[in-house]
Amino acid sequence: MPNRSADSLFLLIRSLEKSEKRNFKLYVKRNSNNTEDLKITRLFDALDKMTTYDEEQLLKKNKWIKKQQLSNMKAHLYRQILSSLRLISDDANIDIQLHEQMAYARILYNKGLYMQSLRILDKLKEYAREYNQVTYLQQVLFFEKKIEALYITRSMQDRADRLAEEAIEVNERLSIITRLSNLALQLYSWYIKHGHARNEEEGKAVERLFVKELPEEAESYEGFYEKLYLSQCYCWYAFIRQDFIQYYRHTQRWVDLFEQQPIMKDVESAHYIKGLHNLLSAQFDLLNYKKFTEVLHQFEEFAASSIASLHENNKLQIFVYLNTARLNKFFMEGKFTEGLEFVPYLEEKLQEFEPYLDRHRVLVFYYKIASLYFGAGEFENAIDYLNKIMNWKVDLRTDLQCYSRLLHLIAHYELGNFDLLEYLAKSVYRFMAKMENLNMVEEEIFRFLRKSLHMSSNMLEIEFKNLLFKLKQQQSNPYATRAFFYLDIISWLESKIDHVPVQQVIRKKFLERQKQLERPQTTDDRPHTTVDG
Repeated sequence: MPNRSADSLFLLIRSLEKSEKRNFKLYVKRNSNNTEDLKITRLFDALDKMTTYDEEQLLKKNKWIKKQQLSNMKAHLYRQILSSLRLISDDANIDIQLHEQMAYARILYNKGLYMQSLRILDKLKEYAREYNQVTYLQQVLFFEKKIEALYITRSMQDRADRLAEEAIEVNERLSIITRLSNLALQLYSWYIKHGHARNEEEGKAVERLFVKELPEEAESYEGFYEKLYLSQCYCWYAFIRQDFIQYYRHTQRWVDLFEQQPIMKDVESAHYIKGLHNLLSAQFDLLNYKKFTEVLHQFEEFAASSIASLHENNKLQIFVYLNTARLNKFFMEGKFTEGLEFVPYLEEKLQEFEPYLDRHRVLVFYYKIASLYFGAGEFENAIDYLNKIMNWKVDLRTDLQCYSRLLHLIAHYELGNFDLLEYLAKSVYRFMAKMENLNMVEEEIFRFLRKSLHMSSNMLEIEFKNLLFKLKQQQSNPYATRAFFYLDIISWLESKIDHVPVQQVIRKKFLERQKQLERPQTTDDRPHTTVDG
């Protein structure tokens, strides 16, 4: 992957739409007459023409720019662009509207028009409550108390007592929201660094964090953000511990919260998108294809809505999570070869969004693309994508790094690169041991690979069956199941035993599941994947 530009100004200019660029030029022309502002317009044009930021080339092609002045010119240009964007900011953005109204209230206050200021603050409180903006409520109440404390307005009887009660209530709510959002972030951060809990010790550590930081009576909270962050806390807690039924239940509550208060889809679009993503992931983990396709359709409808196209951030989040779900659909259906037709589009979009994507998202896409190639039997292409993951610094998602190396090893096994396998097996084993990422499943796989290098074909088939038997016994082990989600080793072994492509095995399993679900069912034999569905 190409190096990211560290230049903030260049990235800001790249993010501008044509109308925003035109508005910037008009803004500078309207508000400036000095030569310095004309220079920043020329600098803007020079940067806008560049495909990648290269300061040496910038100075070489624009002799009028002096190197010692460039830093100040860029800082000035950055501020002017932000100022121009502020003037055409989207009125649908609740934060900006509230901020603007607060500014008007302060202007009137400074003019000595206290009653007019208080009227705006009253409307601002109603608006903030409607959109669950508790932090703005706190600001409004603080300002109201300031006016009442300094000036005798006689605006309302018992106003002082009411303001005090409101302030206490808002502060208590903010305290709870802060605690819940902190816990949700801590749990998510733990997952980004480590992945799923690898053993009972890690499972207990996450449990201690959860129990310690979860506020008492958390289930009784009624506010939107209290419920949102509480759902996220339970969501990440269950996901890390691989309790996929609970993961599904709490992601469903997360999404339902927005369906109950549709107005919040505008305000917290990113949280709604992330909720849909997690709900899709939960249905994927539970192999609940019917519900997965229903939520995917719901996501695609939202992606086509006006809300989704309001901001570049929405578009970016939708690209990441919607296409992750589309890849997962190919995996569920066992349509790996068909999924490869999707790869060129993904590569193009990954390059387009490259300056804005964090490395974690890119790693996940690379692993899923590699898995597509592996499932389709194109092992060399799978190795190319796995190498991209393995060549990155190991500072997050150590689980993804480990399973990339394991899949890389099996891809070489499929290619018959036996001269490399002994060295690779030792290297991967050491890496996974160092990362403390070895459980019984991985131990058995390594044991098999080392033994298989010197076996006859007859003995090899027996060992395939032995390994399959041992691994199936581990499927009920909660700390072993993660291996089966990263790498469908069971299906791979079955493909080797039956001498058929692995995607044929996965496709057959998918069709059998769908056929089973279509037959009439009683309450007793209904699949667990439809619980609370």
